[in-house]
Amino acid sequence: MKIGLYIRLFGRPGMEPAPPSWRSIRGEALAAEAAGFDLVVLEDALLYPDDDGNLGLWDAVSVAAGIASATETIGIGHAVINNPYRHPALVARIAATLDEISIGRYTLGIGLGNTPDDYPRFGIDADRRYSRFAEAIQIISSLLRTGRASFEGEFYHAPAAELILRGPRPGGPPIAIAGGKPKMLRLAARFADEWNWWTSESAGATHLQALGEEVDRACEEVDRDPATLRRSVDLFSVATPGTPAASSPEALQLGGSPDQMADSILAYGALGFDEVRCDLKVSPDASRPEAIAWMADVVARVHAG
Repeated sequence: MKIGLYIRLFGRPGMEPAPPSWRSIRGEALAAEAAGFDLVVLEDALLYPDDDGNLGLWDAVSVAAGIASATETIGIGHAVINNPYRHPALVARIAATLDEISIGRYTLGIGLGNTPDDYPRFGIDADRRYSRFAEAIQIISSLLRTGRASFEGEFYHAPAAELILRGPRPGGPPIAIAGGKPKMLRLAARFADEWNWWTSESAGATHLQALGEEVDRACEEVDRDPATLRRSVDLFSVATPGTPAASSPEALQLGGSPDQMADSILAYGALGFDEVRCDLKVSPDASRPEAIAWMADVVARVHAG
């Protein structure tokens, strides 16, 4: 099983802990690479609402390029690109460019978008998000895999699009589609190399298992072997030393020793997941690079199975 690390990009001046800087983000990525993580993933949003004032975020695309340049072996992805922000042809070019900078280490994670507070504030059209995404993924997939797209839809137009510079992989970087409802799962079965979803302390194994079975059915509907669609899950609030573990008996996000944490993460393999990406909950007394370094034993145990 692969194991990844969430790198947070959000914050606000004056808050504690301090908002991330490029130096701290770079340090986390390098610490993750040294600890043996398979990949890092970045969130894509313009702002998050907060009781004490909105939280801002650094641009996920620019940060991904910086991490790709600063590292050598670790994979890089987005969890996930927010479709309404960008034209699909631009997304395809971004993905190809990031794959070029990383020398084939980038995975395009993309979803229909789930940040309703920022779309109206920034004047972004985001109505009928599923319908927009269903058109966008056709353009993105065609450009990344063939270098060309010809598409006329209700929301997007690409009558004669070309992606001439396509990066190091002839078929482009892998596409991971995030979705938890039947129509999105069917798009993943048609267009994705990987299906992605998330869980939190309140969500349990039963829900994820049911989603996995729905993914299998979606693949069968399009005559695809379900085993050819990789599956990843984003695991939030992963406890590190000095932080409380999850309380839900089904959550699978247990703290404790490296062995206990590895066993908890490996439990997702029994649900059909090939990859778990961890958003670490770090004690106020520890730095994030220290918490990432502590995870090295967990990573090794996950890789050993």
